[in-house]
Amino acid sequence: MSTRSTEKVDGFPRRSMRRARQRRSHSSSQFRYQSSQVELTPLPLLKDAPVAELHDLFCKKLQQCCVLFDFLDCVADLKGKEIKRAALNELVESVATSRGVLIEPLYPEAIKMISVNIFRTLPPSENPEFDPEEDEPTLEASWPHLQLVYEFFLRFLESPDFQPSMAKRYVDQKFVLQLLELFDSEDPREREYLKTILHRVYGKLLGLRAYIRKQINNIFLRFIYESEHFNGVAELLEILGSIINGFALPLKSEHKQFLVRVLIPLHTAKSLSIFHAQIIRGLLKYWPKTCTQKEVMFLGEIEEILDVIEPSQFIRVQEPLFKQIAACISSPHFQVAERALYFWNNEYILSLIEENCQVILPLVFATLYRVSKEHWNQTIVSLIYNVLKTFMEMNSKLFDDLTASYKVEKQNHFQCNIPKQNELCKRFCCRQNVSE
Repeated sequence: MSTRSTEKVDGFPRRSMRRARQRRSHSSSQFRYQSSQVELTPLPLLKDAPVAELHDLFCKKLQQCCVLFDFLDCVADLKGKEIKRAALNELVESVATSRGVLIEPLYPEAIKMISVNIFRTLPPSENPEFDPEEDEPTLEASWPHLQLVYEFFLRFLESPDFQPSMAKRYVDQKFVLQLLELFDSEDPREREYLKTILHRVYGKLLGLRAYIRKQINNIFLRFIYESEHFNGVAELLEILGSIINGFALPLKSEHKQFLVRVLIPLHTAKSLSIFHAQIIRGLLKYWPKTCTQKEVMFLGEIEEILDVIEPSQFIRVQEPLFKQIAACISSPHFQVAERALYFWNNEYILSLIEENCQVILPLVFATLYRVSKEHWNQTIVSLIYNVLKTFMEMNSKLFDDLTASYKVEKQNHFQCNIPKQNELCKRFCCRQNVSE
């Protein structure tokens, strides 16, 4: 059995210093910095600039931030790196807090600065069978600057001064295609920014919506039928969840074809487990409120996913999932409650529950205890008793603590209601006396 180091880099565990160094050497920043460096000199602060000079200074700082640096050499041009970092921070702050900054001449300069920094050829993965759940991601060496560029882009799109009519001249189809290609980055921090930014672009630039859907469709098709490798599938699915929520009825044929040709075939991918959490969160988001037949179907699909889910993925969804399962257990429709309680008959799901009993039992205990006393269907009551017995065997101390606290809480609730009940009785008696 191989030994693994517990040391972490930027919050991510790594197996060994040597392997981490090897993986980092493939960072895209290795090939991007200028061979003949432009020497940067500090510019005046934006906050101190006279109003008449603000836009000119803003433009100069955007141009200054187009200079790229070698982050693989930790001691190379430290002064220049710090000047650019400070300028990027100023740009972010200015766009986020000031009004009237984004005038038309700044749009091409802003998009140019963003493009120069984020668009690059991603390095080939050292591990062709890269698994985000098991393997260490290649962290982008230039992240100290790249993160601020992404933050500026996000603030730029969210600014009250943002004008889609101006931005669409520069954020075009070519720009969007390059943006989508970046979703294959191994760095999860970058993919998270890209997810939010693409969602904003989709919301602000209406003319690009059909093109964005088409290109996501193409990425998924290549993933399913050709490469079976694309790091950003989970993030793109999350974006699609929001997009699909906005579809008007009746659905267009394009959307129906997307379901049949892309979304359903995605379930055949070998790496399906990578985005199980996104599928479960999607089901929870659109959980049926009034149709019990759909609830039973949703519970069936949830169980199928849980039957093959990785423990690390399960942890990511356990809290919202078991809150919903608790709601189903308390359903007056016995088929919904019965289907939810059948989860405890699945050995693999039961093992996941046992491993995470400290989290799951408090989420469902009050519901189980209450419904066991109140439900009209005897079969449901029997199933609940079996589940409670299982939990008691898993962790008797936690079970006893929750039982005691539940009884105390119920007693307190009862005592709080006594004055109200007495007041109602008095009013009733008064009315009786008057009527007599």
